[in-house]
Amino acid sequence: MTNRWNLQAPTQEQLHKRDEMVTRLGISPVVALLLVQRGITSVEEAKKFFKPNLNDLHDPFLMPDMDKAVRRLNMALGNKEKILVYGDYDVDGTTAVSLVYKYLRTYTSALDYYIPDRYDEGYGISYKGIDYAKETGVTLIISLDCGIKAIDKIEYAKEKGIDFIICDHHMPDDQLPDAVAVLDAKRTDSTYPYEHLSGCGVGFKFMQAFAQSNSFPFSDLEKLLDLTAVSIASDIVPITGENRILAYFGLKQLNSNPSLGLKGIIDICGLTGKDITISDIVFKIGPRINASGRMENGKEAVDLLLAKDRAAAREKSENINKYNDERRELDKKITDEANAVIDEFTDIEDRKAIVVYNRDWHKGVIGIVASRLTEKYYRPAVVLTKSSELITGSARSITGFDIYKAIESCRDLLENFGGHTYAAGLSLREENLEAFTQRFLELAAEEIIPEQMTPQIDIDAVLNLNDINAKLMNDLKKMNPFGPDNQKPVFSSRQVKDYGTSKLVGKEMEHIKLELIDDTTNAPVHAIAFGKHTFNDYIKTMQPFHICYTVEENTYNGNTNIQLMIKDIKTDDTE
Repeated sequence: MTNRWNLQAPTQEQLHKRDEMVTRLGISPVVALLLVQRGITSVEEAKKFFKPNLNDLHDPFLMPDMDKAVRRLNMALGNKEKILVYGDYDVDGTTAVSLVYKYLRTYTSALDYYIPDRYDEGYGISYKGIDYAKETGVTLIISLDCGIKAIDKIEYAKEKGIDFIICDHHMPDDQLPDAVAVLDAKRTDSTYPYEHLSGCGVGFKFMQAFAQSNSFPFSDLEKLLDLTAVSIASDIVPITGENRILAYFGLKQLNSNPSLGLKGIIDICGLTGKDITISDIVFKIGPRINASGRMENGKEAVDLLLAKDRAAAREKSENINKYNDERRELDKKITDEANAVIDEFTDIEDRKAIVVYNRDWHKGVIGIVASRLTEKYYRPAVVLTKSSELITGSARSITGFDIYKAIESCRDLLENFGGHTYAAGLSLREENLEAFTQRFLELAAEEIIPEQMTPQIDIDAVLNLNDINAKLMNDLKKMNPFGPDNQKPVFSSRQVKDYGTSKLVGKEMEHIKLELIDDTTNAPVHAIAFGKHTFNDYIKTMQPFHICYTVEENTYNGNTNIQLMIKDIKTDDTE
């Protein structure tokens, strides 16, 4: 699929602010412009961006109901009530449960945790979980990363004498559950300064407020920020504002002194001794934690994250790694089957969305399959399977199409739904499947324009190869951590040529290892282009071509140099 390169030329005002940044901060003009384009337009904002400070975290009591939540928790601890920490089975939920449980176990032994079974109970608060709480003498449940729509379940708990404190970050409905407290910065009545916290982030803010109310040292909470960083990266929330501070210090903790459970995962996925980044969490750490809830039960992930000795952490990490291997095999199998279904669509070119259903697909991987279909066909994708009496599914979207709102517009056909702009989940009765499919496809056909169905690479700036130097690399590193709304900068360079030493590499010779020059430099710049072997013959003709890429550091045999990670290549006749 051909990519569209999108470059927004800077305005005169942006260039003026760039020059001011360069003068006052001594940073490279390229990075100064990147900051301005990302809304960081003053020297003071830039200093805070480059050096996040925990003192800049917002007052947790600015969140609606926080005072009620803290008051109820303090009362429970004072009365020695039994508390159940309840969370979703994905990375965000299991890290949130682990963080709150680890922090509270210092102050009470009357504490338990619960992760619902994806297959037996489904997403969110379950009647079975509430029954478990009643049977074990629990009088207060703290729910994390779920609960914002559990109106009937919260009522059921109240009838059994169980109070709820809900910590969630999903979009609420007009009516909130009748809990003691509902902590969610997305509430319509919320004036909390930052609304993009992860579920674990909301749990962290709750514990921060609890610590403040009791004058407990913040340093005890700071040790748990590795869990918050893992949740922020894995749940793909914006890495801006408060999330940037939490992710920045969480990564520091993850790299310097991670919990035994996370250290076990770091070791098992080959990250030992490396500088762990957001990308490493997204592609290596997060999927392994997720695999527990996908293949077995998410409680095993919490057991690992709470491990108190190295041997236990190692054993549980190996189990979770095994689940991840099984998940990969299943994911590939179901993706192949879904592609086969789509191959049968005679109108795939005209369809602006994809809905596929197979009652036998494994519920635990359909979200991954939906992501793969969206990536391949560049259309919103809904992947559905049968679970108990209902059809359940996961949806993923493309830029500019709010899949949560699209699914919400079908709510009269659904039993349950929830999620975000680009990812959502839903369940419905089998008799409503055809009507849902038709309405969803019609809505996509109305709203999605053809340009949205072509993958777009947003380019931050055009560089000459002589602009790429150690100063630029060092300034770019100050912009870490990268992630949503602070993506790793993508640059383009035009009219570059092979230095004469480029070659195919890889098991199947599918990648190109390049040394490039342009008219501004005779010293070659190293680059790697994964999966771009079809361009090799053209490159060998020594004709100029155009590249877009990220700038990376590559360490090999103890030597570190700058390497371009090429995302796309164009020739004059393919532009």
